[in-house]
Amino acid sequence: MSIVSMPELLARAQQDKYAVGYFEAWDQYSLEAVLEAAEECGSPTILGFGGAVANQAWLDRHGVEELAALARCLAERSTVPAAVLFNEARTFNQIERGLRAGCNTVMLDSSHMPFDENLAWTRKVVEVAHPFEAAVEAELGHLADGSDPSVQASGTDPQEAARFVEQSGVDALAVSIGNVHILSTGEAAIDLELLERIHSAVRVPLVIHGGTGFPPSAIRAAIDHGVAKFNVGTRLKQAYLAGVHAALTTLMALPGRPNVHNVVGSRGEEDVFNQGKARIKAEVIALMRLYGSAGMANT
Repeated sequence: MSIVSMPELLARAQQDKYAVGYFEAWDQYSLEAVLEAAEECGSPTILGFGGAVANQAWLDRHGVEELAALARCLAERSTVPAAVLFNEARTFNQIERGLRAGCNTVMLDSSHMPFDENLAWTRKVVEVAHPFEAAVEAELGHLADGSDPSVQASGTDPQEAARFVEQSGVDALAVSIGNVHILSTGEAAIDLELLERIHSAVRVPLVIHGGTGFPPSAIRAAIDHGVAKFNVGTRLKQAYLAGVHAALTTLMALPGRPNVHNVVGSRGEEDVFNQGKARIKAEVIALMRLYGSAGMANT
């Protein structure tokens, strides 16, 4: 199945009242885990990687092209509809490189900027991305950061959102309604009334970042109020680390020295990274079922 556009994925999701997950990956194991989960449960998906928590020097040397190539390779062989996203790039140059490397959706991390500056940069991203037939996601409002209490939230204003979408030409809008980035424990307090007002004001699909701490009990209401995409990252890395830790703990308790070729990179049952991958896959399948996208790949 060929790669599909994110707007097409989100339009189908809105039509059939479910949401598509973007499960942020960082290497081949994590990308494979997301795709295998999607294929196993018959879900459309968005494959990709993020710029916000990656080493910027590495990204700027070659990381954008390497991760984009991996994500696009998997999307091209996918048996379910898949888009390829470069999420929260830090610079416009990274956006341009991601587009040239084959990402068909991009997002610049510009929500911390004042409204007019965010709008200007987003318009610039739209101008460069649309000729590539690539979609653009942007964020208005700013999320709190679960790893840094000094980062304060700024909720999305519905009327500003309407103006932002109209003047920027974005294809999807990420919003701040109490959702929190990098929330490693607990749940965020979500303002569904604000979400409803934003949905009434804008014409594009809405996106929730900070999906790790988004309350499962609020997901159906969020979908009903225009959310067509959830971004999840933190809980996937937590799951991966737990899987690798468990594998290493078991390995170190065994007598004798392990065969390093079996436990590192073999892709077999003894591969400690494969066991981390299995944990990611299980998390993604559970979330796809929660979002209602499982079984929707061929609708």
